[in-house]
Amino acid sequence: MGDLVIGARSGGPEPEGEGAEQLDGSDRSAESASAASASADESAGSSKKKQPKQRSFWKELPILIGIALILALVIKTFFVQAFSIPSGSMQNTLQIGDRVLVDKLTPWFGAEPERGEVVVFHDPGGWLSDEPAQQSDNAFVRGVQDVLSFVGLMPSANEKDLIKRVIAVGGDTVECEGTGPVKVNGIALDEPYIFPGNTPCGDKPFGPVQVPNNRIWVMGDHRADSLDSRFHQDQPGGGTVPVDNVVGRAFVVAWPISNWATLPVPDTFDQKGLAAAALPYAPPAAGAAIALPVVWWLRRYRR
Repeated sequence: MGDLVIGARSGGPEPEGEGAEQLDGSDRSAESASAASASADESAGSSKKKQPKQRSFWKELPILIGIALILALVIKTFFVQAFSIPSGSMQNTLQIGDRVLVDKLTPWFGAEPERGEVVVFHDPGGWLSDEPAQQSDNAFVRGVQDVLSFVGLMPSANEKDLIKRVIAVGGDTVECEGTGPVKVNGIALDEPYIFPGNTPCGDKPFGPVQVPNNRIWVMGDHRADSLDSRFHQDQPGGGTVPVDNVVGRAFVVAWPISNWATLPVPDTFDQKGLAAAALPYAPPAAGAAIALPVVWWLRRYRR
């Protein structure tokens, strides 16, 4: 009987029942694992296929250029614009060929030019009638200039604009007798920015001139080489420039780098009493504006 037992274990057929079921379960587990692995590989492959291809740099370049041009156009229209200095009328503050940046945003909020500011303005009529537009003889170069000037990356050669310093504003009385000084509302101006060797009046004494409201009186810093308000008193407006013609204030010399400088208002325009004659009702009006809320608050507090 011992031999039978030994023979049955060593050479007999595999037993059926619980042991067989366990073997089948392990085989099925292995098959499930391999199937899951294959499914994962397929899903990974499909996800790789579904990923969008990135555009090449050259395909995106036109889009980037278009966005840049649109932004430049918006900036030029509403914020800042470059202008080129074509003459020596503002020397030595500005040199021929300088590029200045002009603030166009402030006028949108109703701010008007102030005494001492350097401003760019459209020709009021007849000031630049004898000066031709400066353009290249090459048609391709002119086309490039027109495109760049349209978006504000280059000063326009077609626009007839001028750049001068505001000496007096609406309501002011301005005059210059003999060799000067220039007087605004009876206050003499100390003008260190005038071109060396020039006199404040240049060769054209004037005044007294009453500047109309919403207009400005402008003069170049190179008094002997500037056809400014002094030389157009026989035209409508008596040589003054409408405020609506002002493009904006030049606030910095941006190019060339060697000439870089800011363009602040000189201290001479901060003198006490300079604006007193032009604005006689300003202090009382300001006092009333402050007093009214205070009185209203006191009356409510007493109640």
